[in-house]
Amino acid sequence: MMMTATRIRPAGLAAIDREMARQNADARASFERNTAMALKLAASIRKTGRLLLLGMGGSHAVGRAVEPLYRALGIDALALPLSEQLGQPLPLAGRTVLVTSQSGESAEVVRWFAEAGSPADVFGLTLEGGSFLARTAPCLVGAGGTELAFAATRSLTVTFALHLAILAALGEDPAAALGALDQPQDTDIAQALAALGKVTTIVSSGRRLQGVAEALALGLTELSRLPCFSLEGGQLRHGPMEMLGPRVGVILFRGNDPTAELVTAMATSVVEAGAPLIIFDASGQSPVAGAVTFSFKPASDLDAVFAMLPVAQRLMIAFADSRVDNAGTPVRSTKITRSE
Repeated sequence: MMMTATRIRPAGLAAIDREMARQNADARASFERNTAMALKLAASIRKTGRLLLLGMGGSHAVGRAVEPLYRALGIDALALPLSEQLGQPLPLAGRTVLVTSQSGESAEVVRWFAEAGSPADVFGLTLEGGSFLARTAPCLVGAGGTELAFAATRSLTVTFALHLAILAALGEDPAAALGALDQPQDTDIAQALAALGKVTTIVSSGRRLQGVAEALALGLTELSRLPCFSLEGGQLRHGPMEMLGPRVGVILFRGNDPTAELVTAMATSVVEAGAPLIIFDASGQSPVAGAVTFSFKPASDLDAVFAMLPVAQRLMIAFADSRVDNAGTPVRSTKITRSE
C-alpha cells in the first residue's frame, strides 16, 4: 500500500498561526480596554499639536502607517526609528512622544529612557503590561500579552487597534475600521503565491499605505530569509525601477484615497517591466491588467489596513514556507532584540 508523506508544519509557523488565530479578537479588546489612557494621550496631542512616534522593526512600520492619519487631523506627526532618535535626536520640547515596543524591553527603549531622563508628554504602546516600558511611562497596553512567534503578526494588528483608540479619542469615527476588524475577508492566495514562485526578491510599495508595505517587507525578509524590502512609491519611481524584471516581485497597496492614481501608474509600469505584480486593492477602481489583485471593498486608512493585513500576512507566511524548511525559526535574530 502506498502512503503519502504529510509534511509537518514548521514549529515557527505553527506559533504564528496561533497568534493570528486570535489577533482580531485581541485587537478588538485592546481598542475597548484602553479608552481612558487614549483620552489622556489625545489630550497631550491636542495640547502640543506635535507627535513623535518612536519604535523599531514592526513597531516603526506601524508608526509609518499611522503618520498620515494624525497629519490629516492637523497634527505635526513624524515617525522615526528609535535608533535614529538616539544617534541624531530631534528636540523633544513641545512634542508628545509615543514610544512603541511590543515587548517593552528592546535595547533601544531601555537606553533611550536612560538618556532622555523623564521628559514631559511621553507615553508608550506595548503588549506587555509588566515590561520596562509599561513601568516607565503611561502606556496603552494591548490585550493578549506578549507575542511569542518570531515575525510580527498579532502585535501589528493589536498596535493598530491601540492607535484606533487614540484616533477615536481625537474625534475620528472608528466604526468602519472596527467593522473590517470584526469581519475579516477570506481570500484565496494561491494565484498570488504562484506568481511569486520564481522571484529572488520582493519589493513592496505604497503611497498613503506605505507603512503597511514596510511591515510586510520586514516580515517577508524575516521569514523567507530573502532580501525583501520596501520603497515608498515616489522613491521606487526615482531610479530603482532599473531592478524590475521577472525575478523581482512587486507588491503594491492601493487604497480609496487621492494617491490611488499614482499607485495605478506604478502598477502599469511594473507590468510593462515584466515583474510579477500583486496588488492589495481597496481603491474601488478597476483592476490593473497583468496583476494578481486582492480586491477589498473601497476603504482607506485603518479600514483598509485591517482588511488587507490578514491576507498579506497569509501570503507572507505561505511564501516563506515555500522557500525555507524551518520558516519562522530565526537563525540570526531573537524575538526581543536586547543588543544594538
